Amino acid sequence: MPFPSTLRATGDLADALAGAELVIAAVPSHGTRDVLRLASPHVQRGTIVVSATKGLELDTLFRVSEIIDQELKGVRSAVLSGPSFAVEVARELPTAVCIASSDRDAVAAVQDDLKAPYLRLYGTDDVIGVELGGALKNVIAIAAGVVEGLGLGHNALAGLITRGLAEISRLACAAGAKRETLAGLTGLGDLVLTCTGTLSRNRHVGIELASGRPIADVLREMKTVAEGVRTTEAALALASRHGVELPIASQVAEVLAGRKDARTALGELMLRPQRAEAG
Repeated sequence: MPFPSTLRATGDLADALAGAELVIAAVPSHGTRDVLRLASPHVQRGTIVVSATKGLELDTLFRVSEIIDQELKGVRSAVLSGPSFAVEVARELPTAVCIASSDRDAVAAVQDDLKAPYLRLYGTDDVIGVELGGALKNVIAIAAGVVEGLGLGHNALAGLITRGLAEISRLACAAGAKRETLAGLTGLGDLVLTCTGTLSRNRHVGIELASGRPIADVLREMKTVAEGVRTTEAALALASRHGVELPIASQVAEVLAGRKDARTALGELMLRPQRAEAG
């Protein structure tokens, strides 16, 4: 798909950021801090910097909005997230997402700048919920790909998505998120899309793992980043910090590390002690 005539690509940060009042940072999580540090001299105070990255910094467990605030002094940070495959947005297919910030005026400005007949943005001040929902759903999507790859059916997938949402909500709320956020676009909405959509990179990783392929081989053939691979380790570390159990993420980590095959990991999830659904 060709770029629109109004869009100009550049590899020069100074050129890209000159006079910018709104900046969208869509860098993979593991490269975000380095890129923002390089961009810092060229970003003026008061600029709205919007993260479109769905991941956590592995070593520190910082969310991307926190990295923005650390590396770009005096800017107004926000987060753009929700159920959206980029290629469908580029094709101008109807899409609804969220813009989150503690700065209400920044939310309104981004809504006004990015609105389109095919793109609707809902505002929220729950930055933690939006970021953790967007990051953690990628881990569950890997598990969903495993279910698909093993041919385990719709019942299994529905159960996985539902319990995955409970897992995401448990950790996000422990970190300070609002529970209702996880029932919205950046929680349930994004989770369903990433677990079921054929364009999902993380789901693709799970499908390949189900066939017994090592993760290194799977990633070597991919031209884009599957954030869930790195986020799995970060999610478990964050869960440990907050004293939260993540059984699905734990089994995904075992498969990614090659310590278990996909069918064994799924079997262990099914054989866990039974419990009440809530909690």
